[in-house]
Amino acid sequence: MSTLVRELKASYAFIERNYYIVKRYWAWELVWLVYTVANSLSISFIGVGAGQVSGGTGIDTSYLVLYLAIGTIVWRYLSVIFYWVTDVVGMERWEGTIEYTLMAPITRLMHMLGQTAFAVLYSLVHTAVVLAVTVLFFDISLQNANLLGFLMLLIAGSLSFIGISVFGAILPLLFPERGAQMTHLIIAGMLLVSGVYYPVTVLPGWLQPFAYLSPATYVLDGARETLLNGADTTSLWPFIWPLLLMGGVAIPAGLWAFREAERYAKRTGKLHRNG
Repeated sequence: MSTLVRELKASYAFIERNYYIVKRYWAWELVWLVYTVANSLSISFIGVGAGQVSGGTGIDTSYLVLYLAIGTIVWRYLSVIFYWVTDVVGMERWEGTIEYTLMAPITRLMHMLGQTAFAVLYSLVHTAVVLAVTVLFFDISLQNANLLGFLMLLIAGSLSFIGISVFGAILPLLFPERGAQMTHLIIAGMLLVSGVYYPVTVLPGWLQPFAYLSPATYVLDGARETLLNGADTTSLWPFIWPLLLMGGVAIPAGLWAFREAERYAKRTGKLHRNG
């Protein structure tokens, strides 16, 4: 029990450390938040503009705005988790603490637990701000939305994205000079095939199967059912079970792969601070 308590305290230390990093660079955080809100609003305004560009016939602009807003908000939530977890190595290099962190007396599981817990909390706060501003700008009504079901989808999606993100965190570990840039290829691929701003059925036929390998597809489809159609929580199982399965496979596999990559990096001297 004492070992578990010590591990949990060490895990919480990463949450606290990340909080102080955000606090230290609060001006950058404010800039990034304003940029995110502006970007989200710009995408949602596409729905309003589509009615005018097409002559205002045959398009339910209110539905389109909400469709785009849901995609933007959900993708923001998932991508923030991805970047916080994949940047676990890059952040340590930036702070000059990579050697100390990877040699600290804490299991990699608890290390990643603290990192991912902060990522989820940080992403929830940012997502809440974006959602609030979007509702304010577009007078969106969520009276018929199933917010509990939406929250369940976000939690299930977090697990699967964490697993993928741990795999992504291996790249900066193995490739100090190019690894961080390589992680963008993963998130860009998921953005393309997941139906963030359009149904996956509009993709070329050869790309559509890849959509169902992305956890974001299930989160987005389920989120639109809950917020657009008010789907009952019990009807969300077809969206939730693939997310739980992906998370249940990807998280342990990612932790194992990260541990092996860490051993290789230590053995070959890739833990230097400057990539």
